[in-house]
Amino acid sequence: MSQKQLRGSMVGMGMIFDETYRPFFENAHHEGLFDRRFGDVDVQLTAVATRTGTRAEAYRDIAPDGMKNFVSSTGEDSVQELLKQSELDFVCVATPDDRHYEVAKEVLKAGKHLLVEKPSVLDLHQVDELAKLAKENNVLSKVVYHKLLDPDHKKLRTLVHDNILQHVNTGYCTLLEPKLISGSQFSEWITGRNPGTYVAVHYIKLIDFTFGGKLKTVTATGQRGLVGDKDGTTWDSVQQRLIYEYDDGREAAFDIHTSWVTPDNFPGYVEQEVQFRFDNGIWNGHSRKRGVELTVEEKTPFEMKQSINNHYNGTFVEPWGARSQRGYGIEVIERFARELAYVKHGGSAETELDRLSEIQRFSYNDLSADRQVVAAVHALEVILERAASGAPDGVVRVNDENGGLVLYLPGCAEPEVLYQPAV
Repeated sequence: MSQKQLRGSMVGMGMIFDETYRPFFENAHHEGLFDRRFGDVDVQLTAVATRTGTRAEAYRDIAPDGMKNFVSSTGEDSVQELLKQSELDFVCVATPDDRHYEVAKEVLKAGKHLLVEKPSVLDLHQVDELAKLAKENNVLSKVVYHKLLDPDHKKLRTLVHDNILQHVNTGYCTLLEPKLISGSQFSEWITGRNPGTYVAVHYIKLIDFTFGGKLKTVTATGQRGLVGDKDGTTWDSVQQRLIYEYDDGREAAFDIHTSWVTPDNFPGYVEQEVQFRFDNGIWNGHSRKRGVELTVEEKTPFEMKQSINNHYNGTFVEPWGARSQRGYGIEVIERFARELAYVKHGGSAETELDRLSEIQRFSYNDLSADRQVVAAVHALEVILERAASGAPDGVVRVNDENGGLVLYLPGCAEPEVLYQPAV
């Protein structure tokens, strides 16, 4: 075993753990991490925190040999108990999105490196606090945006970066999930939530990171009545529009449509489509059209899906006989571990802060670069909240004369400042 180690932990062990974090930790346990910059590093799952411990013990039963000895904390104080592990290096947060902030704050206050699922938080004030804590404690605070590592999206950004696709004009993105997402897998926390915050943030980050520009306006609407009451605060689907302004003064509009009430037997399972129009071209992407269609008697479309995204996450028997699980959903977590291994083991202790600063400059995943994304989420949350309380059709302006994030409602003479500083 390598003398260099990274000791990791999990807060939350639901579906996302099963699909991405579990295979990462198992792969890393078996193979370690190696890079010329930091050498051979051993990675261990040291501790987990869950509400009841049921999932943790279920995983312990099936975990590979050598991975069964993690400490499991449960209950309301589970995170605090987890953070008492003095040798812990990093914490992965995969809880429902409205619980991210409190957990992330405790992690950073404890001086542990943080990897948090998207959206990082729901409010710009929370970004400010977490960024401050990360800086004070000299730790990484990173966000999982796995779609930026999708080969199709990396190719899109490459063409924009190389000025082959010139000046985006408009964009349309849709991500539709089956009813089992809201009805069973995430039913515990779905009340009062919406699919826009949950998955539109993937595309908000894609747009923000790939095209740059300044977020200017956010609007949104949606539908209710299937997952919850038609007049309640739980949303079935959401349509959000973002307006960005670019350095030459031109604007682009992006529409993002999300839902988690698609029929469970729809062949696409998660139906994803994007279109971006440029001055000199068009980019079209579709998850099913690029993929594989499968039919197995008595298994599809429920036990197995007819349309499979092997790029995100797939289990394989390799040509050389080994079994593996890989894809960009796992790769993004491994990338964080490699960045952290470089910070901790890529040179002398005297230069560790220099390496930390270098890795914090990565705008694709650092929390400090997430401000416009969280601004769009913050605006969406407030617009939907006001609509549910009888004040629909709100518009949020970004960095106007009244503040950094300002809500305007029809019939209200005075705007509401959601966030005063510049975004």
